[in-house]
Amino acid sequence: MPIQWQDVVTDAITLRRELHKNPELGWQETRTAERIRTILSNLNIPWRRCADTGTVAWLNQHSEGRHIALRGDIDALPITEKTALDWASGTTGCMHACGHDGHTATLIASARWLRAHEEQLPGPVTLVFQPAEEGGHGAREMIHDGALDGVDEIYGWHNWPAIPFGKLVSPDDIVMCGNGTFSITVNGEGGHASQPELCRDPVLAASAITMALQQVISRRLPPQAATVLSVTSIEAPSGATVIPSQARLGGSIRISNEASREQVNRLIREIATQTAISYGVSCEVDIQSRYQATINHPEPAQRVRTLWQSLHGANALHDGIALPIMASEDFSYYLREIPGAFALIGADDGRGHDKPCHSDQYDFNDRLIPMVTQLFAGLAGLPSRTDN
Repeated sequence: MPIQWQDVVTDAITLRRELHKNPELGWQETRTAERIRTILSNLNIPWRRCADTGTVAWLNQHSEGRHIALRGDIDALPITEKTALDWASGTTGCMHACGHDGHTATLIASARWLRAHEEQLPGPVTLVFQPAEEGGHGAREMIHDGALDGVDEIYGWHNWPAIPFGKLVSPDDIVMCGNGTFSITVNGEGGHASQPELCRDPVLAASAITMALQQVISRRLPPQAATVLSVTSIEAPSGATVIPSQARLGGSIRISNEASREQVNRLIREIATQTAISYGVSCEVDIQSRYQATINHPEPAQRVRTLWQSLHGANALHDGIALPIMASEDFSYYLREIPGAFALIGADDGRGHDKPCHSDQYDFNDRLIPMVTQLFAGLAGLPSRTDN
């Protein structure tokens, strides 16, 4: 009996909610990987382990046509869920708060539909089930383990609650910014709170460094630069009558290009060091680069937009959001290796799917699963469905 479209969608939604109940953090997705691999085996789709908890699978493997890859990320976040949903996370301190459960379920739905119509595919398709997107450089490790071998183009997507439901954003250039983190340890001389003149106060210096860093964007970079610098933590534990000897700052940067990264990193070091000196203390600055900007290739991005409009109408694109998005994505690794495109697709349907990614109230909008499965099928070369 031929596979029915509605069965594919229904099963994918069931799987999505199962994954949501059982989230796993980056590089710990053993149960998720096992579930994915079991489904692929049941579909008679060949697969192999890639980068430990990652999986790559293939359809129409030996065709000579254009070889595309479709990617879904599988990891969750260290957040305790605070929804009352029937499928809420059963693991305290771990939650699918970014929709990777939905991305995975959509790629499984695509695998089922493509497998059922494999003889119609014009070229090979690689399915990339990637771990550790949330800061774990999973895409980099998948590439190192050969996930892109033989692939001509790659496509990925992310649900986005800040965009109206079903509207797509996939520009010809930068989609999302690169990022980095920094930590600053301020070393002073502690003592009694009643005798500050005998101390070198790291708390005061840390506060001054924080204020000075906020001027990097407003006074040291051009207003056209898509850049963010945020101090996100200050720690200086002490007693109420004790000036501590050390304080720590932590924060994040978002940049649109590597030249901006170099400039911001230099200014963080310069400002922190000089401010510390002016307060009679010293500091140590550690800066970690994370992901580069996610930059689409024009032809694949145009292919995504054209196909989305053919599926969902001429008004299905969204131009009401400022680009680039200041969040980051390790899909950038793939786009530095081969052509491809990444899309943001709106989730806000007025039915409670407006909570932002990384919120403890977030839930993926299951109505996106059939829409993106159709997109992936079209990118793989299948004609649009005629059954509804």
